Amino acid sequence: MSKIQKIKGFSDLFSPESDKFVFMEQTAREIFSKYGCQEVRLPLVEKTELFSRSIGEETDVVQKEMYTFPDRKNRSLTLRPEATAGVLRAFIENKIYAQNPIAKLFTCGPMFRYERPQKGRMRQFHQVNVEVLGTDAPQADAELMFMVWSYLKALGLDKLSVEINSLGCSACRPVFHKRLSAFLDGLNHEELCEDCRRRASTNPLRVLDCKVPQCKALVADAPRISDSLCPACREHFDTVLSILDEAGLPYTHNECLVRGLDYYQRTTFEIVSTAIGAQSSVAGGGRYDGLVKQLGGPDLPGLGFACGMERLALLLDNIGTSQLDFFLAVLDTSALNRAMIIAQHLRDKGFSGEVSFDAKSVKSLLRQANKDNVRTCLLLGPEELEKDQIIVKDMATGAQKAVSQNDLEQALGLQR
Repeated sequence: MSKIQKIKGFSDLFSPESDKFVFMEQTAREIFSKYGCQEVRLPLVEKTELFSRSIGEETDVVQKEMYTFPDRKNRSLTLRPEATAGVLRAFIENKIYAQNPIAKLFTCGPMFRYERPQKGRMRQFHQVNVEVLGTDAPQADAELMFMVWSYLKALGLDKLSVEINSLGCSACRPVFHKRLSAFLDGLNHEELCEDCRRRASTNPLRVLDCKVPQCKALVADAPRISDSLCPACREHFDTVLSILDEAGLPYTHNECLVRGLDYYQRTTFEIVSTAIGAQSSVAGGGRYDGLVKQLGGPDLPGLGFACGMERLALLLDNIGTSQLDFFLAVLDTSALNRAMIIAQHLRDKGFSGEVSFDAKSVKSLLRQANKDNVRTCLLLGPEELEKDQIIVKDMATGAQKAVSQNDLEQALGLQR
């Protein structure tokens, strides 16, 4: 019978790679809690309508990338391609807005998009997400960028910079759409890539964000959205930039930054790294005022960001498994049961370690201790069992001594 293999674009993560994801999640909980964020755990599957209404019918995500299927009652369901829509659905359905005027929520977990797998981008990928709901203050935009910046720095990342733009609001964006559409109509559409030929009529903003060099050259002289911002949007954006300036956060105003989801307006940003080549964006987000109302909730503003964990993992080189305190090597079958009791007692006292399930030679067991990268090897045989002792061997120096089993905790503590 042939073996079953994993699906293309999906990964099996073992240590030490899986340790990077644990580290990213633990760091997220530590950093985000300092800003008053609370963790929420959400379903991986939602009604398809949730994403088509929030992300936008004309986006690449909805048109080409979602894993959508009918259930047994012929309801259209979708594996979540991003987290914001699900967080907002839960926020509305559970009436979280009635509990606090401002809600700060974060979540970690897998997302799913059917696209060509490449370095740092899989069909099942993982994100860390933060959503802030209930405030339209520009100070919240700045705080959100401080939060993600602090998170990435806590992971030990450098060579980072912020790209930021304002997409305007429902009052001023239609003016820019009209100007941009007129500019695109004047181009030779045959020179645009296939996606941009479609976007030119359905979602013209996305043409500005195309990564194809020829398309980038063609829109180099396109109208700038900053020239169409209404006074309120201009003031909002200027306030955000002034806070970033005062904090010394490095940024570039990228007028072509639009992001790929329809719900963004006003502030949008990405954090990029120069350390992973072409796929340089490691985090991104922005403001999505109006989306809560669009999904059936109250008219509340919101903003958020997401970090792609696979891309972050590419930048985490020194994250490995934590070193075990001990390996208890059993030299004779008569000591197997006693070894189990000793090992469990040590774990109850806060030490970490393993014990051999079979009695083997000293050479074989020391080889196993080296492989497991333990600080200390404990050797227990018939002689030690009779004397109520155990041999403590420092794996770094090779020094060893016999100690009473009653003194074992103290001896191990000195090895830490």
